Amino acid sequence: MYDYTAGKLDWLAAGLPIEGEFAGRPTAGSVARRDVPTCRLDEPIDAVRERVRGVGWDACVVTNQEGVVLGLLREQQLDAPARETVEQAMRPGPSTFRPHLPIAEMAQRMREHDTVNVPVTTSDGRLVGLLRREDAERAAEELHRAHHEHEEDDHVGA
Repeated sequence: MYDYTAGKLDWLAAGLPIEGEFAGRPTAGSVARRDVPTCRLDEPIDAVRERVRGVGWDACVVTNQEGVVLGLLREQQLDAPARETVEQAMRPGPSTFRPHLPIAEMAQRMREHDTVNVPVTTSDGRLVGLLRREDAERAAEELHRAHHEHEEDDHVGA
C-alpha cells in the first residue's frame, strides 16, 4: 500500500493510471506517439536529420539524459545547415502538455494554433511522447462518433 501525497492533479499529470468514468477516454498521453525519435544537444544536425527521416519521422524531441524535454526539431529545424548542432538548430523550450488532457481539447487547441505536433510530458518535464495533430483529430472524431452512437442507442431504447 502506498499513499500518494502529491495530489490528484499531479497523479494525472504524471500520466499514471486512473479509474472511474474518465478512465477509458483518450487523452493526450494515450494518443501521443511514444516511438518519436529523440536526440541530445551536442549531436550534429545532419546525423539527426538522417536518423529521423530514415525512420519516417519529420520531428525529433531534444531531451537530456533523464528524458526531460529541452527542445524540439520540426521539419524546418531538421533542414538546418549540416555544420550546426542540435542545440543551435532546435526550438528551445517548446510548449508541452500533460498526459491527462482530454484529446478533444488537445485537437481543438492544436487546430486553433495551427500546431502540427506537441510534446507530451509528465509534470517534471519527462517525455511521454509526441502528439501529432492528425492523431489527436482522429481520436477526437472517434470519441465524438462513439458518444453520438451511444446517445442514439439510449434514445432508441427509451
